[in-house]
Amino acid sequence: MGNQRQQIERGIDQGLGREAADLVIKNTRFLNVVTGEIAQGDIAICGTRIVGTYDNYRGRREIDGRRLVAVPGFVDCHLHVESSLVGPAEFDRCALPRGTTTAICDPHEMCNVLGRTGLEFFLASAETTAMDLRVQLSSCVPATHLETAGATLAATDLVPYRQQPKVIGLAEFMNAPGIFRKVPEVIDKIEAFWGAHIDGHAPLMKGYELNAYLACGIRNCHETTSEAEAWEKLRKGMQVFIREGSACKDLHALAPIINTRTAPFLGFCTDDRNPLDIAEEGHIDFLIRGAIKAGAPMADVYRMASWSAARGFGLADRGLIAPGQRADIVLLGDLDDCAVVQVIAGGRIVDDELFAARASVPLVGYNSVKLRKVDATDFRVPASGPTGPVIGLREGQVLTDFLTLTLPYRNGERLVDIAQDVIKVCVLERHGRRGSIGRGFVKGLQLRRGAIASSIGHDSHNVCVVGSEDADMALAVNRLIELGGGFVLAEGGKVLSEMALPLAGLMSDQSFESVAAQIRELRRTVRHLGCLVAEPFLQMAFLPLPVIPHLKITDLGLVDVDKFELLAA
Repeated sequence: MGNQRQQIERGIDQGLGREAADLVIKNTRFLNVVTGEIAQGDIAICGTRIVGTYDNYRGRREIDGRRLVAVPGFVDCHLHVESSLVGPAEFDRCALPRGTTTAICDPHEMCNVLGRTGLEFFLASAETTAMDLRVQLSSCVPATHLETAGATLAATDLVPYRQQPKVIGLAEFMNAPGIFRKVPEVIDKIEAFWGAHIDGHAPLMKGYELNAYLACGIRNCHETTSEAEAWEKLRKGMQVFIREGSACKDLHALAPIINTRTAPFLGFCTDDRNPLDIAEEGHIDFLIRGAIKAGAPMADVYRMASWSAARGFGLADRGLIAPGQRADIVLLGDLDDCAVVQVIAGGRIVDDELFAARASVPLVGYNSVKLRKVDATDFRVPASGPTGPVIGLREGQVLTDFLTLTLPYRNGERLVDIAQDVIKVCVLERHGRRGSIGRGFVKGLQLRRGAIASSIGHDSHNVCVVGSEDADMALAVNRLIELGGGFVLAEGGKVLSEMALPLAGLMSDQSFESVAAQIRELRRTVRHLGCLVAEPFLQMAFLPLPVIPHLKITDLGLVDVDKFELLAA
């Protein structure tokens, strides 16, 4: 209590200019996201807070802000750190220098594999990151009854964590059919967090269903893919997060909704973005740059990236460059290009020294792939005839189409058809529970030969493998088992490229620079297999996600998402 009082009194003295501020950005311009003006003056910081703007200050430490412009730190409204393929500490080191000073994460990828162990790992990590990493409590472990997860988190498992300082509320509520059917364990979670913050997940939802979904106290959605969908959600009071990840790219479609009236009800998110894309293109700064280039008003874009996003989560202490606000500041060389030069997070200059001073958290999730070795016969797809369902991939989207196609047919088995761009897709339960395998076909991956195996398959994260040759599919899966998770590319009886993800089969224990280099090599190799899809690994990862329309596949088989039921084998 004494330290807090002392900090308040120091802030008063430094704000009045009686004593030198801890840190001052001198002679700079800054964007006032309230008025939209480009203001001029010093920015004085005491501890973690801004204590002065517009006036002249002296500081114990000073940054020359001439030729720069300051904006509030960026907020990623929804992401899964696991999809960056590195742990929280490396994600911090990768994304914070790009200006993302606050990130709202849902660790349900790791929780679906490890349960409370995964959640507690993220909560412990969030206490050590230089960025303010907030952890939503995963609502969908498992996401549905149509798949086999490695763990279960019921409402009673989540409630004890509700008051943790890094927790805001309940993470994306994906099981909308469970809400509409009033499934008891689903309603238990809504009731347990009634009146608290609940994140949404409502792809293509409209009309009565959207009304009922919002009536449960759900606040936002990051799954909006069209203007019409966005406008209905905004009209009904739902905050819309515009997403641009490595696989799901909605910015171009939704940029036209950004204006001064809507900006307070919008935000940006990455959802799933790998470290190579962050390193080469950026993080939330990439979305800001893209929105401005698409014609959205510059001040409104920065407002939604900071103030609007923060207010949507009840974080009233950030999002403005103003006295009393948290000193999350991004110094830019150019506003339109969002060219990040320097970042200040909670009053601290972001540099190697800041990252080196962080406490370490023991890594968890090794040896999580509990799957027997397979052979080529495991990937046969028995069928009563040549015509049947095929998953239609939409590049750059998580939505898939429910196609009915005629394929080559022999000895009671449907076969791949490269001419139609149709290959096999199988999902193998890897948590040591059922040993089940779901079998089907996918169109649109453009994989002309070989196979790709992955231990990333949202959200239960069973092993997903696609390929044109059963033997290569078996080889890729068996190598994946040896690695303890990751990606494996095989062709002609040889492993061509691989990347180990030993932390729950989702993340590397290496640096983000090393992971970025490995992703480059995987991309190069997959091109050799004829695949021209920009992000095939993430596109694959969404094929087993049975809460996104229209046709998906899990370890239990093909799923008609619209009917929310398994198809007959």
